[in-house]
Amino acid sequence: MARKRAWMLSGVLGLTCLAAGCRNTQKNAIEAAINAAQTAINTVQTEAVKYVPEQLASAQTALQSARDALAKEDYQGALNAAQDAANKAKELAAATAARREEWTKTWSRLNESMPRSMNEVKRRLDAYSHGARLPSGMDKDMLEAAKPQYEQLKQVWADATADATRGNLRDAIKKATGMQDALAKLMEIVGMKVVKVAPESGPGTQR
Repeated sequence: MARKRAWMLSGVLGLTCLAAGCRNTQKNAIEAAINAAQTAINTVQTEAVKYVPEQLASAQTALQSARDALAKEDYQGALNAAQDAANKAKELAAATAARREEWTKTWSRLNESMPRSMNEVKRRLDAYSHGARLPSGMDKDMLEAAKPQYEQLKQVWADATADATRGNLRDAIKKATGMQDALAKLMEIVGMKVVKVAPESGPGTQR
């Protein structure tokens, strides 16, 4: 009888160890999946925060959910969340690249048209100040008022250009497009034809 009890005890211990081993193997696999998703997110994080911050936050939330589930030994939940985080990491990389390309094109259009318009406004203001005939609808008081307006727009454009140089296209495009209405009015005052460059996919216009 004693031998039988010892044999049964040995069998139970063996099954317990086997179960523990399976859990450890499963846990290790899930931890590896979580770490892989974390690495994928880290790789694109610096750029993603500039272009698709909402998607980055979503991927990080999925990753944290996986860690929380694993801590509670909810292995299935942890695995599902880890897979979700991995999928979001892939989407994050693709979305970042696409948004960067879109905003780069938008900024290129603005950077081509805005300085040209600003330079022409300045050229006309200088000419009018030196005796050139004023355009229809403009008088000397309007000319004097237009000069500080131009200087203000010049500073906004300088700030936008500085943002773009630092790689902050989100703020650069917002500032550039934000000054377009004021620049258009100033262009009309000095007798210029107004042609706006509207961003197809800049900040605030995402589809």
